[in-house]
Amino acid sequence: MSVVVFLLIHLIAGNALQMFLGTQVDMTPAQMEELRRLFGLNKPLPLQYADWIGRVVRGDFGVSLRTSRPVLPDILARLPVSVELTVLALLFALAVALPIGIASAIRRGTAEDAAIRVGGLIGLSIPNFWLATMLLLFLPGRILPIASIGVYVRFFADPAGNLTVLALPAFSLGVVLTAVIMRFVRSSMLEVLGQDYVRTARAKGLRERLVITRHALRNALIPVITVVGFQAGYLLGGTVVIEEVFALPGMGRLALNAIAQRDYPVVQGVVLVIAMLFVLTNIVVDVLYAYVDPRVRYE
Repeated sequence: MSVVVFLLIHLIAGNALQMFLGTQVDMTPAQMEELRRLFGLNKPLPLQYADWIGRVVRGDFGVSLRTSRPVLPDILARLPVSVELTVLALLFALAVALPIGIASAIRRGTAEDAAIRVGGLIGLSIPNFWLATMLLLFLPGRILPIASIGVYVRFFADPAGNLTVLALPAFSLGVVLTAVIMRFVRSSMLEVLGQDYVRTARAKGLRERLVITRHALRNALIPVITVVGFQAGYLLGGTVVIEEVFALPGMGRLALNAIAQRDYPVVQGVVLVIAMLFVLTNIVVDVLYAYVDPRVRYE
């Protein structure tokens, strides 16, 4: 992942020196070469990568070419905003998708099932950045104080204010995920409800609620957990546009500004952190398998 990130950012047209110098054209070749040496851009790409990854494994993500500040502290300062936005979007998606998906599976073939499936298809088709823009343009101020959007406050400083600011971004980010999870919950529940042990539980006279929650839902959660794990990683990447739309000081907005300024160390650092979080999320998902399904054991 680090190799891909490093190569892709260096394939972007232009370079850091051009962005740094702007309209200054009175520099001599010697001065330009000295700047290239200071920025480490005079070395071949393999050596530039080796220098960068060697510092990263020691906890040094480099220095911003624009601000001369260490990259890692800036990323860590903005990380809580992106993580909180991702978690809120995930919680919203799970809270809506699980009951709707279960209801759709139980009422298969009914008008309610058809309406839920159409709603899921619409949710999958809506780009989150378009939804975010429409919410900002048309949501009445009496429902949510739009003036507070972008004025970020930390959760522990003002929980109500924090959730107010992040409500619309989390909703915009979570709509597509809601549709994805709902479809997987429905499909998995339909498969489980046709199993022999579910028919046996019903034949023994168990209440339908117990059959659904204890015998069907738990066994249907394995593929759902897999999807949630992957989508959580994608949500972190999706915060880039949402944070820009709502002017949130998160990692995504930091990366977007760094891309525009060709600030290589910042872009590489942000993408690498997101990739590591993606990997850690999937490790957590693998561990959760054993708790959800007793048949899964790790030697």
